[in-house]
Amino acid sequence: MRLVDVAKPRTRALLQFDREAVAKLDLAAVKADLKALMTDSQDWWPADWGHYGPLFVRQAWHCAGSYRTSDGRGGCDGGRQRFDPERSWDDNTNLNRAKTLLWPIKQKYGAGLSWGDLIILAGDVAISSMGGPVLGFCGGRIDDLDGYESLPLGPSPEQEALMPCPVQGDCKSPLGQNTLGLIYVNPEGPMGKPVPEESAPQIRAVFGRMGMDDAETVALIGGGHAFGKAHGACPSGPGPSPAEQPEAPWPGTCGDGKGNNTFTSGFEGPWTTTPTAWGNQYFQNLLDYNWEVHVGPGGHHQWRPKAKDAQSKAPPPGVMMLTTDVALLHDPDYLELVKTYAANLTALEFKFKHAWYKLVTRDMGPVTRCLGPDVPPPQPFQAPLPPPPPGPAPDYAALARDIARALRRPSPAAEPDTVGGKPYYGALFATLAWQCASSYRETDYAGGCNGARIRFAPQKDWPENAYMDSVLAVLEPLKAAHAGTTLSTADLIVLAGTVALQQALAEAEAEQQQAPGCNRGGGKGLLQLQGSTCTASGVRLRFCGGRVDAPEGEHAAQVQPPRVLANKILQVRDNARVMGLSMREAVALAARPRSPSQQRRLGYSGSWTHTPSHLSNQYFKVLLDETWLRTNSSEGLEEFAAAGGTGLFMTPTDLAIKWDAEMLAIAQEFATDNKAFLQTFASAWSGLMNADRFDGPDGNVCEDDAGSGGTLAAAAASATEAGVKAAEAGAVVKLVLEASYAVAAKVEEEFVEL
Repeated sequence: MRLVDVAKPRTRALLQFDREAVAKLDLAAVKADLKALMTDSQDWWPADWGHYGPLFVRQAWHCAGSYRTSDGRGGCDGGRQRFDPERSWDDNTNLNRAKTLLWPIKQKYGAGLSWGDLIILAGDVAISSMGGPVLGFCGGRIDDLDGYESLPLGPSPEQEALMPCPVQGDCKSPLGQNTLGLIYVNPEGPMGKPVPEESAPQIRAVFGRMGMDDAETVALIGGGHAFGKAHGACPSGPGPSPAEQPEAPWPGTCGDGKGNNTFTSGFEGPWTTTPTAWGNQYFQNLLDYNWEVHVGPGGHHQWRPKAKDAQSKAPPPGVMMLTTDVALLHDPDYLELVKTYAANLTALEFKFKHAWYKLVTRDMGPVTRCLGPDVPPPQPFQAPLPPPPPGPAPDYAALARDIARALRRPSPAAEPDTVGGKPYYGALFATLAWQCASSYRETDYAGGCNGARIRFAPQKDWPENAYMDSVLAVLEPLKAAHAGTTLSTADLIVLAGTVALQQALAEAEAEQQQAPGCNRGGGKGLLQLQGSTCTASGVRLRFCGGRVDAPEGEHAAQVQPPRVLANKILQVRDNARVMGLSMREAVALAARPRSPSQQRRLGYSGSWTHTPSHLSNQYFKVLLDETWLRTNSSEGLEEFAAAGGTGLFMTPTDLAIKWDAEMLAIAQEFATDNKAFLQTFASAWSGLMNADRFDGPDGNVCEDDAGSGGTLAAAAASATEAGVKAAEAGAVVKLVLEASYAVAAKVEEEFVEL
């Protein structure tokens, strides 16, 4: 199992993304070339009925259909269907031929057209060339360099470690499919049994795992099966897969293995009499005939039509259904949809084009990542945010000063921690910002703090978000004080956490300055070197404003809580990977100040620190130097107590850093180099806080010299110094917070006055 650290997915992907070439791509010309290809049948792989459309629809569906909502993995972004394990899935048999057909077009347009975009666009053009409806096209998929990110889809050792499937054919979430190597379910029926009434619940379950409702599910099945046929000309199979025989995969064992002798799924026949033309005949066929099971020429159970009675029309020759098709007749909700689509082509077309666009675009994130002239308006599955409200931008520097004062001001809204006999909210503010932003998933670009959906169910009810609504209530008076500006709750959450951390860094360095052998320096109060531990880091945390708030009840369920695994090393590593963090970043962020009172609310006995008002490498010293005893809290949670009755506690995920060789090496470096830790922490914190601020597929509005026009870049020497001038509504505002001994002293004076 591969456990070495990998770069962030977006960093890997950027090696394959040429923004200039993409901007020059003539999408209309690509579509014209694809349309011509549809009917340009080749002798080496002849098109069924002279049209490749059904093949390209299947390819696009199977590339995108691997997406799952549990962790955002899968989908066609990355174009990983070209690599194992996906390319060798049983459900992807013979799709290597589709890519060979597309290669001249890919070669023609080069870096401007990714494989991911080409595969989806070919599916779209195929549908429209056969008369079907297409809503639009979201371009901007970035090709991965290999299939590494698909390993958790299985079958692979990684998948077995992270999300095992004890019973093949009955795989559970977080896996998307119920059968490894297939996109959804076994089309022959549960465990190969042709029992339609047992197949329907499986269909609902697996389509639900990719975020589809019943109407979308039935429209996609029937709309997709309006085209093409299944291939199972004989019972001996397609031959070795690419993983087994890369030089000549899937040669076919039925005659010459192509045309009428093709073996793909092992079933044989079309669903309709017009397999290269769009329509709702699929649904009409389901209703107009009785269906009886038999064993087809490929050796699998499939269904053939029979007239309902002597007076009924005779069924058309050659058409067939799969158990998963007939299952739609054995579920009352599915059956009503079948009747609707059979009688109303317009209703089918509307639902299909929206469901298809959702299917092939779901892994692309918000519409702000889409490129091209055919991008439709934002769809609900893209969790669109409202435009910024009218009004001037807030004075973020003034707000930062207000937050700094609120760190130690008592509030009736929430119980603070106590540091030095005084109330302290800093660790709680940092926790709120972390919980808000760490919902981000690099896998499908969902989540994050933009929108502040942590305010709403289901996120606010996640166990790890307990009491965060009370912490947010502490900040609400600050928002009210800046009424009339565009200040969002999302910006307030992130800025509060960032200010708290910067002040914690300043206080830690101020205390260190008082240590024996250290002198206070001149200038801006930075520490002079008299021993390496006395050097001020000069690290500054950065804040980028301009977030907006999502309306209540809209798209709050886009993401799910981080997964909890029995193997804590795998849990830490995989959750970091989903968020797009390198292991170095993940280890650094683990050292964020943790509120002792909040740890107790979560069911633990306490925190790893008695001074949550400090940000330094002390976390790593405590982790590595203490002897940790495994125990259980009064709430029954596993935890580790420091020997000697120090009152320090760590969680199993903290200890996982010590148990894992790679993470241990990082922790040891940070324990001996505070500046290296703080630099990594500051970069990782800002990166995660801003990860969801998209500007195209590879851009971020918060990056220096990148992003949208109208950016206002502003810096302040500290949270207590002169601020930032107002910006136009909707502009991005950048604020740099700087810690120094002088800043910490000034803030402490204000605390005393308060």
